[in-house]
Amino acid sequence: MHVQHGARPSGATRVTLLTEGTYPHSHGGVSVWCDQLVTGMSDIEFDVVAVTGTGREPVVWDIPGHVSRVVSTPMWGPPPDGRPPRGPALTRLAAAYERFLTALLDPRAEDGFAPGLYALAEAAGDGRLSPFLRGDRAITVLTSVWTRPGLAVREARPTLHDAVTATALLEHALRPLAAPAPRGDVAHAVSGGVAVLPGLAALHRDGVPLLLTEHGVYLRERYLGYRTAPYRWPVKALVLGFFRLLAEETYRRAALITPGNRYNRLWEEQGGAAPESIRTVYNGVDPAAFPPAGPEPSEPVLSWAGRVDPIKDLETLIRAFALVRQQVPAARLRLFGGTPRGGEAYRERCEALAAELGHADAVTFEGRVDDIKDAYAAGNVVMLSSISEGFPFTLIEAMSCGRATVSTDVGGVREAVGDTGLVVPPRDPAAMAAAALELLGDAERRRSMGEAARLRVIEQFTLRQTIDTFRSIYLELSRSGGAPAAPAAAEAGAVLATAGTAVRSATG
Repeated sequence: MHVQHGARPSGATRVTLLTEGTYPHSHGGVSVWCDQLVTGMSDIEFDVVAVTGTGREPVVWDIPGHVSRVVSTPMWGPPPDGRPPRGPALTRLAAAYERFLTALLDPRAEDGFAPGLYALAEAAGDGRLSPFLRGDRAITVLTSVWTRPGLAVREARPTLHDAVTATALLEHALRPLAAPAPRGDVAHAVSGGVAVLPGLAALHRDGVPLLLTEHGVYLRERYLGYRTAPYRWPVKALVLGFFRLLAEETYRRAALITPGNRYNRLWEEQGGAAPESIRTVYNGVDPAAFPPAGPEPSEPVLSWAGRVDPIKDLETLIRAFALVRQQVPAARLRLFGGTPRGGEAYRERCEALAAELGHADAVTFEGRVDDIKDAYAAGNVVMLSSISEGFPFTLIEAMSCGRATVSTDVGGVREAVGDTGLVVPPRDPAAMAAAALELLGDAERRRSMGEAARLRVIEQFTLRQTIDTFRSIYLELSRSGGAPAAPAAAEAGAVLATAGTAVRSATG
């Protein structure tokens, strides 16, 4: 745990930011957005509860004085402190867990998810949940649930190894329930998924209004990630069931949802969010901080900026570049951005692909750049190849710098670009290559597109607009108490108060 203390502005609204894998422990993307939000509102007092990997990640941003505390909540590494429940307490927790698991695996029982989740949150707050999930009783409960007649997952014949694996994944995913409760007027989750867990617990227990901002669609990204995850279907079914029902519970319970684009809004409405609870707020940049980039490089260069991650689909970009180079042999592809811990194998796979296609000499991984403007200035055309995005910072930053862009048609990309860049289907190297060649071959079009792109940012996507909008939202929610929906989990206490018959009979 890392704690910062600052002087509270007199009478200030207090907001707890809930993050996962981003601010204040990493650079880029959502972390930039969080830093801009915090530094732009010195009249608001902030806390940060950050879901991290091991808890040893350093704070890499300068923390302003009006941030009172930063709490790291690790999902991995040593388990949280606590003692396993015994006797009747064990029986009650096993009953709650049985109902929770049944909701994940049986569509007829999904209304048990919320009561089960909040009962588990209560156990996590007492330090009992993690020890329980690391014990044999949790394994026994799961094996009894997913082998019931009539469940689709039963047909995949889940093994004891599957049960151990799935239980471990859930234990790690639920660790944020043990985080310190968000304090004050508003809990602001800056992504969906596990970052929301402390906010849901605080809403259920203390009525703290929950604000949700999804930059990407967290659930969609879990679906994409688990397609290639090294688990058998029973494990995937359980974990994806958890993420789906967690998203739906979050959408139902949030006082307000502020997607960064209309694409996210469609997912949120489909997930159960009331249309009147959704308000689109676009990301913004400071045009003065991203001025026109100046002269283009003398040789044809495609540049890319971001984190090296499968969701950025650099393999498609590299394949597209190979097609470009067939027409423009002097072309180069420069990739700017760090490789997150655990992503080394993906970067190596991308480097191997460039070598296999015969272009290792022209594809360079440049690592994290001190000034991101240099990454945009390095290219005649700035590329974005992602298979999932929200409202991408790199794109509007490149637009503010006056560079022409080629982007994949995902998330809020088309909303950002308008007609000031070229948009192509994701996972389509030929289409991406054709768009890049179209722009590389027409300097006047690149120039006019870049000028139009910067003007679009100034008119629609400035940082000041974003900060002013969120300040108004914070004040609105703090004054109204958020008016959260009636708790769907009011029966959570009853779940813990009464042992589940099915669990007693299955586990003895």
